[in-house]
Amino acid sequence: MSSPWEDLRLVVTGGGSGIGAAVVARAAGLGAAVLAVGRRADRLAEAAAKARADGAGLVVPYAVDVTAPDAATRIAERAGEVLGGVDALVNNAGHAVFDRLEDAAEADLRAMVDTNLVAPALLTRALLPMLRGSRGCVVNVSSVGGVLAMPSRSFYGASKAALNSLTRSLAVELAPDVRVNAVLPGPVDTDLWDLAAGEGADALREGIVSGTPLGRFGRASEVAAWVCHLVDPETSSWVTGSLVSVDGGRAA
Repeated sequence: MSSPWEDLRLVVTGGGSGIGAAVVARAAGLGAAVLAVGRRADRLAEAAAKARADGAGLVVPYAVDVTAPDAATRIAERAGEVLGGVDALVNNAGHAVFDRLEDAAEADLRAMVDTNLVAPALLTRALLPMLRGSRGCVVNVSSVGGVLAMPSRSFYGASKAALNSLTRSLAVELAPDVRVNAVLPGPVDTDLWDLAAGEGADALREGIVSGTPLGRFGRASEVAAWVCHLVDPETSSWVTGSLVSVDGGRAA
């Protein structure tokens, strides 16, 4: 019996590492064709090679910075060329710098808005004709930081809160043709988290774990499972405008 995933075509940003790489691996493993977008060509090539070795669905690497001025257009064109259409967009690429507002660099603040809000909006718009044609979906990878108070991480949290608002508004605006949902991860063991936390990573990690009911950081694969659940037309065809927390209970 064939799986519905064998007919699905996904675009996944930030697909070379962390949650994005886990989404690429899971979707391809289920049989989907995936355009894996990211800044590092070497990591994307590794994801594509692993999919081939596992006999999974097609993974096509495409190295581009989602914040580049013409990135959305280029990604849409590439998706049309190699996938022939798009059934799902996963806006996973993210930027995080943890700092007190008074100490934060202006460039970092702007980079978080550009990556976490502007890039998903522009890419959704660029892919909209194909998503409408397939009655597809968008899954935004946000953060529990978008619904919690985040001292010393306030601007990151604000950028994710804006993405949550965009998710809910577009769910109504684009219905009934395109579903739009978001997954809100808590702290997940990825390179991005350690990089964002900087020198205070160990102390911050200890405090976060103590404030997480399930007592640990999450795994990228656990978040990827929920992303793919929201993509799956058999499980989520009547779900839109939802913000799904996958956070070990932090937002409870």
